[in-house]
Amino acid sequence: MNNRQSWSEAVSSLKIKGEAFVLLTIIGVHGSAPRNSGTKMVVSANSTYDTIGGGHLEFKSIAIAQQLLADEDKNQHIEHFSLGASLGQCCGGDCSVLFESFAACKTQIMLFGAGHVGKALTTILADLPCQLKWVDNRQEQFPVQMLANAPANIECVVSDNPVDEIASMPAGSFFIIMTHNHQLDFELCQALLKRGDFAYTGLIGSETKWKRFQHRLKHREFSQQAIDQLTCPIGLSAVPGKRPMEVAVSIAAEIIGLYQKDDHAGHQSTTAQGISFKALTPLLNSATNLHVTGRSKNKVTDSKPITDKINE
Repeated sequence: MNNRQSWSEAVSSLKIKGEAFVLLTIIGVHGSAPRNSGTKMVVSANSTYDTIGGGHLEFKSIAIAQQLLADEDKNQHIEHFSLGASLGQCCGGDCSVLFESFAACKTQIMLFGAGHVGKALTTILADLPCQLKWVDNRQEQFPVQMLANAPANIECVVSDNPVDEIASMPAGSFFIIMTHNHQLDFELCQALLKRGDFAYTGLIGSETKWKRFQHRLKHREFSQQAIDQLTCPIGLSAVPGKRPMEVAVSIAAEIIGLYQKDDHAGHQSTTAQGISFKALTPLLNSATNLHVTGRSKNKVTDSKPITDKINE
């Protein structure tokens, strides 16, 4: 589906929403082409934004971008197109397109409880690279502005049974439990342990509350190994304080440390990244040819392709 947003508006919107997308840029044109070098468009899972000229060039480019999204390929790629009969176009020129992939936000958080600490915590999470579902069974507890015009990465969920909302989250999500009801807190912990695929579950409370919860969970036949997956108390001990914002900062710091650790681990791959030199070769040689053609009236002393010179 083509969207009326410009490519720049789309990039801003998709980043805030945490959705994956591919940015396409025409980076080289030789001869006749539908759009000039520097033209951009964006492709997401469900929509396209702006245009690089339409026709089979754009059709094939969108297909390539969609495949990159399907493969969760986070690298950059260059594709070279001859705008002739083989592509179903009659421009007659050549065109190179850069594909830059941007991954979806992997930090998915569900926060239970819209009390003082919950309100303070959401003001921090709103500015972080995460997607937050904020759940409470009391609509009046949510700030009016949050219900009317929440930040793009926050969704307020009023639910009669917050436990049921767990099923809406993907595997590897973060869960933060701080409701006004200890029994509800316990039921949430129990449901999350039964599911067992979370990246983090933190429970606000004192050491005494945590000891009681562990005792009750053992009576529900949860092993100590399973119970140890829960974090209580939550927050960094190095960031003390009892004011709502102090507690919120401590919890946010713990969450940041966890997702940054995962992100860092994901970048320790030995697989080659980025654009290969081989892919750049046609573009570099095309630039050399254009440079030589432009000087055709003058004596050309060295017309070797750039890549040949580099290899020397």
